[in-house]
Amino acid sequence: MGVNMGFSYSEEGPTADLMIEAWGKTLARAFANAALAMFNAMTPLEGIEGRESRAVEVEGDDIESLLFNFLDELLYVHETELIVFSGLEVKLNEEDLKLRAVCRGEHFDLDRHPQGIAIKAVTFHMMEIRRLDGGWTLTVVLDT
Repeated sequence: MGVNMGFSYSEEGPTADLMIEAWGKTLARAFANAALAMFNAMTPLEGIEGRESRAVEVEGDDIESLLFNFLDELLYVHETELIVFSGLEVKLNEEDLKLRAVCRGEHFDLDRHPQGIAIKAVTFHMMEIRRLDGGWTLTVVLDT
């Protein structure tokens, strides 16, 4: 994994699940990096071209539910359209708990995209969102 990636995979997560740790200077960047980690687990990001774009909008009751709803919506788009994303521009309003993202990617093609982990669901299990001096870090567990 490249040094400049804004995410990693923790080995401390529950078995049969994938624990993602993502970070960014802004909360929006940390959310985007969590989504990129999810798609990178499905197929390496480097092989995904930004041929198509989708806009998603979600709301939450708190920051944790906003993260859950964002990743869950992206997973829904992936499952219904068989699209994988490698680029995300996220705008997040912390006060209103609303998020809008423009996602760029392409349809998954088994001939060109190595198949990685199948993500079944986003969970609240062990979810953490922390503000640090240098930005934000978050942990989210995905059911695989």
